Amino acid sequence: MTEPTPIIDLGPQTRVVARLAEAVTEEQLSGPTPCPDLRVRNMLGHLLHLSVAFRDAGRKDLGVTTDTSPVGTLPDIGPGWRKELPDVLGELAGAWRDPAAWTGRTRAGGVDLPGAVAGAVAVDELVVHGWDLARAVGVPYEPDPAALRASYAFLLAAAEDPTRGGGIFGPVVPVPREAPLLDRAVGLSGREPGWTRQA
Repeated sequence: MTEPTPIIDLGPQTRVVARLAEAVTEEQLSGPTPCPDLRVRNMLGHLLHLSVAFRDAGRKDLGVTTDTSPVGTLPDIGPGWRKELPDVLGELAGAWRDPAAWTGRTRAGGVDLPGAVAGAVAVDELVVHGWDLARAVGVPYEPDPAALRASYAFLLAAAEDPTRGGGIFGPVVPVPREAPLLDRAVGLSGREPGWTRQA
């Protein structure tokens, strides 16, 4: 029997991401990220768009924001992103503090999901893309421990799923079992834990 997905406060991790974004300079916006197709500005745009989508998914406010697939589009930021992103991250955390967000069904990225699964995906997105952003701008990264554990559990289950294929994950990058949990999660997400801007 599958264990129920624990309800996680997204607030600590959204605040980590907001602080990372605040530290990004204008000169860094065009720099590379661990995702080959995304520059820093595109990663910030992705974080903004996914935060809106999962905020509305948590609220069960289904529509354009939850129906649009992220595949095939290059996200970007507008001139007001420095205020918009932290505001939306706060709203995302608030939406998932409601226990009702984790029950029933909802939708994100055009995919219908159980509420608990959507919540787990949101946590994972924040943890992994927080790492992407931190590496891209060369700053230390300490994700919220509860969010990191949830992200690792989600990624491990996905890696063991024979239907995983491509999708939002790349092939698993082998990481030693004794490596830090963050490195193991990053490897499961298809990223090289040692990636740097110079790589």
